[in-house]
Order: sequence, then C-alpha cells, then structure tokens
Amino acid sequence: MEIPIWHNIHPEFRLNGVSYSLEDLSEIGYSLVKEGEAYEIPLGDFLLDWVSDKPTVEVFTSGSTGKPKKITLKKEQMVNSVMATGEYFKLRPKQSALLCLPCTGIAGKMMLVRAMVLGLHLDEVEPTSTPLSHNQKQYDFTAMVPLQVQNSLEYLSRIKTLIIGGAPVDDKLRSELLKIHLRAYETYGMTETITHIAVKEIVPKPTPYFEALPHVTLATDDRSCLVIDAPNISDHEVVTNDLVELVSETRFKWLGRYDSVINSGGVKLMPETIEVKLASIITPRFFVMGIPDQALGQKLVLVIEGEPTPKEALLKQIKSLRDISKYEVPKEIYFVKSFVETSTQKIHREKTVLQIL
Repeated sequence: MEIPIWHNIHPEFRLNGVSYSLEDLSEIGYSLVKEGEAYEIPLGDFLLDWVSDKPTVEVFTSGSTGKPKKITLKKEQMVNSVMATGEYFKLRPKQSALLCLPCTGIAGKMMLVRAMVLGLHLDEVEPTSTPLSHNQKQYDFTAMVPLQVQNSLEYLSRIKTLIIGGAPVDDKLRSELLKIHLRAYETYGMTETITHIAVKEIVPKPTPYFEALPHVTLATDDRSCLVIDAPNISDHEVVTNDLVELVSETRFKWLGRYDSVINSGGVKLMPETIEVKLASIITPRFFVMGIPDQALGQKLVLVIEGEPTPKEALLKQIKSLRDISKYEVPKEIYFVKSFVETSTQKIHREKTVLQIL
C-alpha cells in the first residue's frame, strides 16, 4: 500500500530541538493534548489529525469577517501549498523557523506542516504579542501578525525572512521595517486557500502589488473581487470578497473588502483606505466602520483601543490630513479598553463595536 504523501516526515525535521518520526508525532500529540500548556493543546490535536490516515483535516476560518466556518482541507493540497512556499522563499532543510501563531488557525498549523515537509528546525513558543522575547535565537523564517511585528521591532534583525499576515500592514509599520536588515513580506490568503497564495515585498524592495505564488492564476468577477484559480491547493476556483485592482493574472493591488464598504448618505466609503490614511497619526490599534444612523443609513465611526484622549484634538488632526476627504472624517470617535479578538488574534470588529452601541 502506498504511503500517503503527508506521512513523509522529513528526516531533518526538528521540533524544539528534538527529532521525531511519524510514530513519535502521535505520542507527542497525545502528550500535548493531555499535559501541555493551554496553547499547546491545539498543536497536539493537529499532530494527531496529521499523522492519521484520514486524507483531510477540518479547520475553522478566523471569524474576523463573519461567523467562523468549518472548512475541510485535503492534506495533499496542504503539502502542495508548502512546496509552493518553499520554492518561493527558497526554504531548505535544517533552516531554523519559529512557530509563534496559535495552532487553532490555519497559519499556525501550516508553519508546523512546512517544518515537517521541508525539514525545518522549528521552535514553538507561546503565541503572545511579543514572541521574540522568549529567547535570543536567530531564525531563518517565521510568520507573524502585524501586532507581533510592531511589538518586536527591536528584535527583528534576528529574523532573516519574515512573512506578515492576518491583517493589512499599515504605512507606519512599513516605514519601521525599512530600517531593519531583513526580508519582510506581506501575505495575502485565507483558510480556503491554505494560507497565502500571494506575497508583497516590504523589505528590501518595497512593491505596491501582491505577486502570486507558483501555480496560482488570478482574475476578477463582475464586482471587481478577486477570483483565485489554484488547482494544486483547491479543487475549485475561490471567489473572494476582496476588491482588487488586477495588474495581470499574477499581480494585484488589494483595495478592501466588498462586504465592508460603508454607504453613508449615498457616498461609498472604503474602511481599509481610510485606515491607511489615519495610521500616520494614531498609535494604538484602531479601526473604522459604519454603524446604523437614521439620517445617513450608516455613519462612519472611529474605534480606538486604550484609554480615552481628547477627541477634539484628534478630530482636528484628522481634518488636517492632506489626503482625507470630508466624507472620510469620522462622525464619532469611541475608545474601548480592549478589542475583542478571534481565536487567531484578529480584531473582531462586530463584537468590539457591540461594546459601544
């Protein structure tokens, strides 16, 4: 009987410095589920899933753009995704990698799969907002969300290649990264595409466009939303709600979410575009969105995490921005002590806004 492709654990694979065979992974999985820290239990569950003969795994979407959905992914296609990532970033056996994302989501799971398939030496740490404070080691490759990157700027010179996903990278963070000696990329993808299918270089050669990974072809539908054809990782085209400017069948500029467009008094506003403009003057985490309004239908509000500061002064700063239109100035500013997050540490906008309505 032919051995399933996902059972081919690379002989160079290491987890926290220890070499594991396929049989060992089953034992370590049970051990983590029974006796591991809270953050290690999902890792143990996934290891048990991976080493089984079942050809699929079930993964929940992050829930950042709606209710989390259960999606079934083929392990063979997850391996194909790993090979495309390895080819693009020239990953090699024995290179070091850091897993600092929760294994509840696809991004954390795929860091583990990359290590098992490509023979990476993977260290796993608790997925906190300061993942590089756990040790002083250098790493060839890691994946983080923007908040982790922002909180790790002083340590990032220890990383050779960094991929950033889960949320857009704002201009302020980009400019900080340009001062650091490393290769950094913003990624585009989702659970349905088994993490990223396109990347955008931030450092050392900034580019405005996402570039598709090998064996991925792009198009748009009649809404100008991205349609992804990636036969190696999905049996069907993936139709997204992401508005894009398509440059070619392998390059695009991300504009925002079709389902997050705010219709305020007949004027259509793109939250993501407004957030890019506001990022230059707002330091804490924040977002803008539309809330119901009797006169306008929806009104634009700004929600900021942390202790309140004078709203009038901030509003004056916003209005003084050169590239902001009068329609893009928030009608209200709210402060929330802490944002509600999904299980994969993304901001849950809808639940956060319920705290102020």
